[in-house]
Amino acid sequence: MLRKFYVRNLICAIAAIALVLSLIMLVLLNNWPVNTTSLRYTYNIVNVYPHDENAFTQGLVFEDGVLYESTGLYGNSTLRRVELETGNILQLYALQDQFFGEGITIFENMIIQLTWQSHRGFVYDKHSFDLIQEFNYATEGWGITHDDSRLIMSDGTATLYFLNPETFEKVGQIEVYDNGPVTGLNELEYIHGEIYANIWREEKIAIINPETGQVKGWIDLGGIQGSESQEPNNVLNGIAYDAKENRLFVTGKRWPQLFQIELIPLNG
Repeated sequence: MLRKFYVRNLICAIAAIALVLSLIMLVLLNNWPVNTTSLRYTYNIVNVYPHDENAFTQGLVFEDGVLYESTGLYGNSTLRRVELETGNILQLYALQDQFFGEGITIFENMIIQLTWQSHRGFVYDKHSFDLIQEFNYATEGWGITHDDSRLIMSDGTATLYFLNPETFEKVGQIEVYDNGPVTGLNELEYIHGEIYANIWREEKIAIINPETGQVKGWIDLGGIQGSESQEPNNVLNGIAYDAKENRLFVTGKRWPQLFQIELIPLNG
């Protein structure tokens, strides 16, 4: 009897260990969070710059001392080079009326621009804005950035896609989550090994681990535009980073201002 008792307990112990190991494997395979808490940030406005209040901002990049901006809406979509201090348009390329401009990124000497529902992207010479290539993708196009080796694209869902920057073929993807899927991923910026993403129609930015998809932090930008009423589509959208001076810029669709902000941690 005693021997049977020990054998039964041993079997139960082995079964319990197997269950624990199975749960650990499920966590690893599904990228589920394990006792993690997203960091929370508020902001301090460092500088305010003028921004074209007619620019329906879809993409924003800072490089070589100037802003590059993509604007949307059918019949009004553009690619622009903009002077930061004045908001003046230094160079402009107008898209054909059937295209709704979306996110942009600068990869080497090329500007890569998405369109919304046309499944078509454009590649321009960074200096002349000459159109040098077109490419296709299966999803909608929202935001785009890169990690120096791969393009990173959003389509308004919880999925981020990684593309080969030469062939534009998909080479991977991640699902973004924080206590469940995080949808509405929009304009993107890659900063210090993390993906910053606007969330459509929300005054916050997600900071995402590019390997797992887990949201590591949230930037609450509530109230940055003040209490003045806005059209429902004139929302926060546009993140740009000046790597040389460590400056972070944000703006929105048809916002008259562009803000340089610094992040203030709220929970450690």
